Amino acid sequence: MAPSPDITIRNAESSDADQMRLLTETNFAFRTDPELLKAEQQDPVFRTEDALIAVDQGRVVGQVKVGRQLLTVPGARAVEVAAISGVVVAPTHRRRGILRAMYTEQHRRTEEAGLPLTIFTVSEGTIYGRFGYGPVIVANSVTIDRTEAEFRSTAPDPGGVFLVDTAEAKDRIIDIYDRWHRQTIGTQASPPSQWRRVFADPESYRDGGTSLFTLLHADGYAQYRYMDKDDKNQVYVEDLRAVTPDAHVALWRALMGLDLIDEIATLLAEDDPLPYLLKDIRSVRVKNRHDLLWLRTMDIPAALTARTYLDDLDIVVAVDDPFRNAGGAFALRVRDGIAECEPTTRSADIELGIDVLASMYLGTYSPRLFAAANRLQAKDSGTVRALEAAFRTEHAAKLGWHF
Repeated sequence: MAPSPDITIRNAESSDADQMRLLTETNFAFRTDPELLKAEQQDPVFRTEDALIAVDQGRVVGQVKVGRQLLTVPGARAVEVAAISGVVVAPTHRRRGILRAMYTEQHRRTEEAGLPLTIFTVSEGTIYGRFGYGPVIVANSVTIDRTEAEFRSTAPDPGGVFLVDTAEAKDRIIDIYDRWHRQTIGTQASPPSQWRRVFADPESYRDGGTSLFTLLHADGYAQYRYMDKDDKNQVYVEDLRAVTPDAHVALWRALMGLDLIDEIATLLAEDDPLPYLLKDIRSVRVKNRHDLLWLRTMDIPAALTARTYLDDLDIVVAVDDPFRNAGGAFALRVRDGIAECEPTTRSADIELGIDVLASMYLGTYSPRLFAAANRLQAKDSGTVRALEAAFRTEHAAKLGWHF
């Protein structure tokens, strides 16, 4: 559906900022913290002038914010990608083709810029598959009963953690995050504007909890708040980044040692070893499992050759792209982890949608399960096994920061 001719899609200007903020607050159901608003105006993570907006009779009725980020892909390679944020259409202008029109123009610009991937954090999971996006990072919301959880006698106890003032530890936290990001699939480099938001720690970020406390290790850090949740004294771990296994277990031992706390809550990656460090694996209770990041492959040969692989592969992949023109048949050849990929006229060994290829890209989602759901078709089961062996990763993808 094309939007009404009365609706204009154009670049945002600084004078549009107030209307864009009202649109964002309306659709995401919040009011901007004054402290955060001031910081955003002075040093935005996403610049107003880089956004696309839809305008009807002088009013902003839709927006797509965009920037560039460095994403770590398998092989610890840093790839510059397009990052989309704050995608909204006014409730007064739904189902008029505005989102498709904005996305069509934004993705055309990303293709023109030669960026191989687009990423964003998604509020609703049913909208973006038709635009070729698939989820690529999964995490579990968990709680740990601090009064019951005990470490196994065989669990390491490396120590080396200290209580520090968050403000005084800024530079060390930033350095550790950068080291962690460069080795961790799915994470993004964090710009100075994002760090200023983190350390400003406005009231609206706290969900009724305290300001941030920090535990620091030479190779990791944990930032947490004290909360009152469901009549329990809770610590919520906002951010735990560990460059080494020793830093991971040392930080968790320090968190478990906090007094006057009933439970600890946080997000854990699919492969976090914490449950296996404890005597009772059920001490880590999963409340829900949800996606954190979505991705679209903008240029399939560029995207597939940007990452490395864990096994050799030689197949032809036919990709259907219902939104743009990125699809087609591609010969993918992998030797010693390095891929070559180019368009081909050979018959396909694998057929799949571009959203399925996206979900496989960081190794989180299994080709075998997509085949079982008939979202991936293969000439035989051996081809699916070969695809899975190549695309898998040694560690689960993790999100760097929410945008």
